[in-house]
Amino acid sequence: MSKKVADRGKIILINLMAAGMIFFSSKVMIAEQAQETETSNETRKLPLREFIDLSVSNDTEFERILVDELFLQYEKDLKLPAGDLVLEVKGQYDLILGQERKEAEGGVSLAKLFPFAGTTLDAEYTTTPAYSSTDNVSEFTFEVSQPIAENAFGKATRLKDKIIGVEIDVARHQIIEAYEDYLAAIIVGYYDWYEAYENLKVGRSSYQQNMKLLDNMMERQKSNIALPLDVNKAHLQVLAKKEKLIELKEAYAKALNFIEKAIRYEGNAELGPQKPDLYGESHVNFEEDYAGFKERSRTYKVLTLLEEKSRLEVDEEADDLLPSINLLLGYNVKGKDFKIENEDNMVYAGVSMAWPFGDQVGKAEHETSKISLEKTKLSNVGARFQLYTDIKDLSVQINSQQELLNIAKEKIGLAESILEDETENYSFGKITLNDYIDAVNVSDNNRFNEILHGARYKKFLIEWLRITDRLISKNDIYK
Repeated sequence: MSKKVADRGKIILINLMAAGMIFFSSKVMIAEQAQETETSNETRKLPLREFIDLSVSNDTEFERILVDELFLQYEKDLKLPAGDLVLEVKGQYDLILGQERKEAEGGVSLAKLFPFAGTTLDAEYTTTPAYSSTDNVSEFTFEVSQPIAENAFGKATRLKDKIIGVEIDVARHQIIEAYEDYLAAIIVGYYDWYEAYENLKVGRSSYQQNMKLLDNMMERQKSNIALPLDVNKAHLQVLAKKEKLIELKEAYAKALNFIEKAIRYEGNAELGPQKPDLYGESHVNFEEDYAGFKERSRTYKVLTLLEEKSRLEVDEEADDLLPSINLLLGYNVKGKDFKIENEDNMVYAGVSMAWPFGDQVGKAEHETSKISLEKTKLSNVGARFQLYTDIKDLSVQINSQQELLNIAKEKIGLAESILEDETENYSFGKITLNDYIDAVNVSDNNRFNEILHGARYKKFLIEWLRITDRLISKNDIYK
């Protein structure tokens, strides 16, 4: 055997051993890293369900959202006419000039409004000094007032009560919506954390694998087997992987900061995610789900309530255009001194009326309320079509991500097989270093793609539950 052939065989053997060592060490390194991550005593695993429970308990944003519910119980007291019993007292001491008399004068009245009937009851007692005698004149009056046109028998108040009731219902739905939106953001934050965690594992593995390649190249260069060009290429590859690793570390640190803020974490152990299961259902059927959404969703109820509120406001403004006409029924007694002696009694009935002729402002308010009703109807039509489009688009995205995830998994198997073959080919000098590096990068990219599409698929499912109002219910909040 010639020396040239022997040297060539020796080079091939060295290449084969080196390439095999690179591939084998990368596999072992990935396995060891995964095992180390799973078993480290310094890492506290935080499953998704536990994270959600801790966030709901500790994140004050959830509590802040629910505090708005406390305001709603006072809405009617603040906006409806008060049905309080009103007591009014007046007293004074009179010096009557020219008569050298000092007399007490005063009065007391009680008034009570029954808002939902519109009825007002007034009772009044007064005593005043008489100028023509030395006696005081005392008087007691009891009067009932009942509107029969504007706010007839409490109609306007009842309309206002219904409007406020609708506003409260809308506000309660909006509170649940805000709670659901924030919960969705919390869950997506966990998926971001897990995605960053898996990406970081791949990035570290890739960096260490390429470091092995560079070390091997430098050893081969010392033996005059590898060219400086190949060493530089391997070095450039390592620097690229190091840059990627720095970016992945930054993304993971940000995701971890979000998690720690959400649960108000103050422990010393580093938190680590656990592979999350799908939150809620994974089956998406656009036609069935949208039909159920139209019948049961909070969003559709809010649209209906807003239209109902606009109709009630039109009726309210129409009632305000009516004249103020009140039927009056009363009893009056007048006499001397505080005890009303030698009294005169009277029962009376009558009508009081106030009618603003023209009522420019009232008519304008009525017309603008009708315009607002039409605008609300048109907005609701647009909102329903937009919801239909958004939900349909989301169903397409979910199905696409599921298909892309399946393709990514299939590509990983193929890329690993190609990398194994290319490692062997490179060891025998059948391919260049560039080809081998391309195979390494393709394998890494496919692993990143699998993580990406897996995370997107889960996030889109969360958005699907949120937009169809099924991520959370009222009973989940007010337990």
